[in-house]
Amino acid sequence: MAATLALIAHDRKKDELVDFILQYQGIFARYHLIATETTAQRIQQGTNLPVEQMLSGSQGGDVQIAAQVAEGKILAVIFLIDPLFSQPHEPDIQLFQRICAVHNVPLAINISTAETIIEKLRQSRIAHLIFNPVAGHGNAEQELSLIRQLLEPHMHLRVHQTTPNESAEDLTKQAIETDPDLVIASGGDGTISAVAGMLIGTQIPLGVIPRGTANAFAVALGIPLALTPIRSACQVIINGNTRVVDAASCNQRPMILLAGIGYEAETIDKATREMKEQWGALAYLIAGWKQLNQQELFESEIEVENQVYQVTSSAAITVANAAPPTSVLAQGKGEVIFDDNKLDVTIATVQTQEEKPLINPRFRAVATMINMLGAALIKTNPELPDVYHFRTQRIKLTTNPPQKIVVDGEMIGTTPVEIECIPDALTVFVPKNNGSEKGWDRQESLS
Repeated sequence: MAATLALIAHDRKKDELVDFILQYQGIFARYHLIATETTAQRIQQGTNLPVEQMLSGSQGGDVQIAAQVAEGKILAVIFLIDPLFSQPHEPDIQLFQRICAVHNVPLAINISTAETIIEKLRQSRIAHLIFNPVAGHGNAEQELSLIRQLLEPHMHLRVHQTTPNESAEDLTKQAIETDPDLVIASGGDGTISAVAGMLIGTQIPLGVIPRGTANAFAVALGIPLALTPIRSACQVIINGNTRVVDAASCNQRPMILLAGIGYEAETIDKATREMKEQWGALAYLIAGWKQLNQQELFESEIEVENQVYQVTSSAAITVANAAPPTSVLAQGKGEVIFDDNKLDVTIATVQTQEEKPLINPRFRAVATMINMLGAALIKTNPELPDVYHFRTQRIKLTTNPPQKIVVDGEMIGTTPVEIECIPDALTVFVPKNNGSEKGWDRQESLS
């Protein structure tokens, strides 16, 4: 169901409508409001609530609203009529009686019937969908239509599309201010990370509808993506299963997946949008293969738990809050647990040619990554001599020379970097009975 309420009032009823909205302002604030011109102005002046302004009733504003009712964009109409003293220029209730009856949309014509609608709204769930129309390779308009078709029978859905001027963070902040029951992010990992970052600590559940190239967070949550990812993700949200997971802060920036330093950052940087549009997820493999010959080693100073360690000949460092098995460089222990209140730190080093004179470094690196991927798929410790792993709540990294950093798929600069786990920071929708025995031991249901 759409999350838009239409508001109309005859001249002698406008003050009564404003008083009614003030009485239930908390509920009205959760919905998108539209009204005829003068009514909209009076509501905004009296309540400070944002109202989309149509034409005046005399110029066809009521017809504009009726058209939206016919298009299925209106959840309910509150039209306070003056049965005794209405003027010829004022909107005619008969238009709405007919159009609302045809399309089965609730219509209130006085305060008593309006209160019935408000009581129903009080019991309903409001979901805000933050939708990135440029994510992925599909038809964004068709994908949004499918999402609405799947979700609107189960909740009142307000849709916000990102633009060059309105980021996912901005739209999520606006959504939070209306006290929603849940927020849904649809796009690539960058969009989902941006929305999740704004929800940290709010206890507002996050739904994920992946439409990107890697979709790493959705895979980490266990959302099945093989055939119909949008349908699968929507069904997970409809089922209402939620879990509380950790998040992290990386140089004061929210992080839900991982930070890659060195090889992974260089690989992500080389995987251009043009490559991803042409090759999809294979773009990362192509970029990664090229980077194997170009990756320079670096020295690292690592500070954890008030201890400082020096590591020479590092090729990649990954600090993960969550990661799917395909995030190979995060799999130092074969599994990343993201509700254990710790970060998984994996350091990949390269032994010198004197130590391994008969093995090409490129093929040794490939073999190491294959072993790590296999360990991740079966959740076992790969025990590789070139790979070191530990878990910590906080880490500070300095490298020589400085290295690029990628966080949740987005380049953010170069080292030094400081990353800290934020325990139990985020509530997410997941498939039922998902997760490992070590983590995921807390489960809730959103009714």
